[in-house]
Amino acid sequence: MNTRVLSKIVGIGYLIIFFAAIFANFFALESIIQTPIETVENNGLMVRMGILAFLITVVFDVVVAWALKELYKNHSLTVLSTYFRMMHAAIMGVAIFALPLALKKTTPDDILVQVDTFNYIWLIGLFFFGIHLILLSKIAIVPRFIKVFLVIAGVMYVVDTVAHFSLSNYADFASVLLILVAIPSILGEMSFALWLLIKGGKTKEKT
Repeated sequence: MNTRVLSKIVGIGYLIIFFAAIFANFFALESIIQTPIETVENNGLMVRMGILAFLITVVFDVVVAWALKELYKNHSLTVLSTYFRMMHAAIMGVAIFALPLALKKTTPDDILVQVDTFNYIWLIGLFFFGIHLILLSKIAIVPRFIKVFLVIAGVMYVVDTVAHFSLSNYADFASVLLILVAIPSILGEMSFALWLLIKGGKTKEKT
């Protein structure tokens, strides 16, 4: 498979992950957090669609991991980077298991416990995803500014996960850390995806 096709697979895969995650997080999951009982009882279909959207992100995480491995197969860090992304996908898959259980709960506290379980397990996955992004910044053949955003995003994913589990007053820093993770992640990963879609593989590249 040529580099142009692989670049398109990565780019399209990233866009699917991005939009599926937006729906799952900011519509389905956020709705559960805001109104647990009402959402579970009256908007169960939306919750199920959110779970499906999360599953789609896992599927395409694996697809992107494979395509990146093939695209940059000559780099010495590629296999290691792939392993870390696959660890994130596997842990994310385990985390999703908590969400269908929320549909079976009948009290707000029990529902939110399932959401918390999902979030905490996913956080562990994001730690490994952060390491993947740091390695990807060394591997990817893209403009320097994209590499910078990727490494910053990777570091911030790691920092945020460590902070969650090590700071008893994490809530005091949560909003700041969210911004510090979200901005470089969106800029870096979306720039990476769009660059691969538009320019990736069009010229002969050295790896």
